Amino acid sequence: MKKLYFLGAAANYSRKQRLAHTFAIGTKNDVEDLKDFLRKKYDGRAIITKNGRSALALALKHNFEKGSRIIVNGFTCYAVYEAIKAAGMEPVFVDINKEDLNFDLNVLKNTKADGIIVQNSLGNPVDIVAIEKWAKENNAKIVEDLAHCAGAKYADGREVGTVGVATALSFGKDKSIDTISGGAVIFRDKIPKIADPRLRPRLSDHLRERFYPMFGAMSRGLTHIHLGGAFMKFLVATHQVQRSADNRLETNRKISKFEAKLALRQLETLENEGPIRNFFLVKDREEVLKKLREAGYYFNGFWYEKPVSPARYYEKVGFPEESCPVAVEVAQKIINVPTFYTEEQLAPALKIINKYVEKN
Repeated sequence: MKKLYFLGAAANYSRKQRLAHTFAIGTKNDVEDLKDFLRKKYDGRAIITKNGRSALALALKHNFEKGSRIIVNGFTCYAVYEAIKAAGMEPVFVDINKEDLNFDLNVLKNTKADGIIVQNSLGNPVDIVAIEKWAKENNAKIVEDLAHCAGAKYADGREVGTVGVATALSFGKDKSIDTISGGAVIFRDKIPKIADPRLRPRLSDHLRERFYPMFGAMSRGLTHIHLGGAFMKFLVATHQVQRSADNRLETNRKISKFEAKLALRQLETLENEGPIRNFFLVKDREEVLKKLREAGYYFNGFWYEKPVSPARYYEKVGFPEESCPVAVEVAQKIINVPTFYTEEQLAPALKIINKYVEKN
């Protein structure tokens, strides 16, 4: 039986793609070329960072005063919360709607803050005109987070990343640009006089990022003899694979040059064909996931199992569940389906999901 996995695009590379990633050779010129590409594309100064959360922290730090209140989607990842706190600011969680997992505009219009992070959840664009109206009325700034949505366009035709005072990108696992790690920030409204990151990548990080696609392929192969999960747990326990949420925020750490080369290659050929994930809200999610596994679909990495994911960091956030009930409900019911598989490959999975679906 053919088995399909939710390990991110890089972990599902073909043999040719794995070799191209593992043996890619990057240079300083590749980093400069990536900066130049982003500068032209998003019309501002680009700084290449170790990861997406570092980029977002820089975007906030150099556009807001310490103590500023920053609105964030009530259904998000810990990296966003971490970036806000690292910048010395306070997150203000706003509840979402079930249609696209973006802000509930009725809640947003009654919320006061100094800024807002627009994440375009799972690649579904927000109503940017309404967001801009709110920002103007509240004298607030917009920062765009393109982790899920690089290349997408808003309903009015503008490309995501071209609207706010700053744009942050992530090149991490499961993102729209996936080189395992890395990120970038583009400043437009206020260009800070700061140096590019100076610290070299750690050798341990560099090796993990280079060999992750190979480890992903090995894990998939071992699943056929029921050892894939144990093998991946071993890799995580021995620090040969790092879970995405554990990637440290370091604003002065450089990206690996080979990742800059791969990121530029993906950006140059980027074609947005819709959301990065298709999502469904289902009854009895555990039962659905069990039936999917029996059919050969390992989709347990479902983004997100808590309103602020992953679950192991949830208690640190102090999430206001009483003011974000929709986000809490969605986190209990959501199943995400990878979009890097074909409709034909996914047809049996969708047949199972649709028997339990409440909303998609």
